[in-house]
Amino acid sequence: MLFSDHYISYFVRMKGWLILLSICISVSASAQSLVTFQGKAQGTYYIVKYLSNDTTSLQPEVERLFREIDRSMSLYLPGSLINRFNKGDKIVMDPYMYTVVKKSLEVSRITNGLFDITVKPLVDLWGFGVVRHNRRPSVEEIRRILPLVDYRLLTVRVKYLLKKKDGVEIDCNGIAQGFTSDVVGNFLHRKGIHNFLVDVGGELVSSGVNTQGMPWSIGIERPPADSSSDGRPELATIRLKNRAVATSGNYQRFFDEGGIRFAHTIDPRTGEALHNNIISVTVCAPDGITADAFDNALIILGVDAGLQFIREHPKLQLEAFYVYKDTDGKIREKYSPGFFHQD
Repeated sequence: MLFSDHYISYFVRMKGWLILLSICISVSASAQSLVTFQGKAQGTYYIVKYLSNDTTSLQPEVERLFREIDRSMSLYLPGSLINRFNKGDKIVMDPYMYTVVKKSLEVSRITNGLFDITVKPLVDLWGFGVVRHNRRPSVEEIRRILPLVDYRLLTVRVKYLLKKKDGVEIDCNGIAQGFTSDVVGNFLHRKGIHNFLVDVGGELVSSGVNTQGMPWSIGIERPPADSSSDGRPELATIRLKNRAVATSGNYQRFFDEGGIRFAHTIDPRTGEALHNNIISVTVCAPDGITADAFDNALIILGVDAGLQFIREHPKLQLEAFYVYKDTDGKIREKYSPGFFHQD
């Protein structure tokens, strides 16, 4: 199913434009100074904003954290822990990998495998991995790979991660950026900084308040309310305080074949790349790692089943905002009751 270039051109920015609207707020509104720095990491951008009496930049220390996480879980670094595990049968995990793997297995159990880091062989098969290509695999190719995709083929034993079958490989990209935002946020807390917004590739973690003493304002795009408008998405805001946001969508990485758009999200149960009517889902959760993990599962579930899942799991404290295409080809939205009331 193809979406119009007009809408894709706007919603492609949703991931990157989950930014604080408070960027234009006067710093004089707070007794503390607003410190901001940004750069590139993990194949994307990052922005860190915080209030502090000390305006010395913490950017060098934050970028050191990015490098440490890359050495743990980057598929692009040949000597990383994750690549060593994928080539072998076990690995001694560092604290970063341990946290991500344990959380991943927890989310896999809750979602009955909708989120599964052993999906890597399928990601590679579809051309969304380190080596890219735009070709739909055959049914037989998918069938041969599926026996290697099952989170229950992983075992955590103290600090060891073991695989129960040769050929099992893991890919933590579906959760790593949200986790990284948490790591940076925890670093700021240790520095005595408790009012901040961390954004790693559109996965945001907030704490405290902005310069006006209000929860951080985050902008998201939503379909136009007036069908007679020019079709441009409208800007909506949510206020975050001690919450996190992550977005998954079919506009990020995809290819078109036979009139169907295949997105980079893979259903671990069927081996199929996402090609439903969902344009994006934005998920709010208590922390970045949770929001990032569940946005994958919720986009596979779809609008109604995803919102039902949220209702059935109140302890997870999830909220979600879906943008999708209805049967008439119109762009619609649907969201959980608390999505616009995060504070």
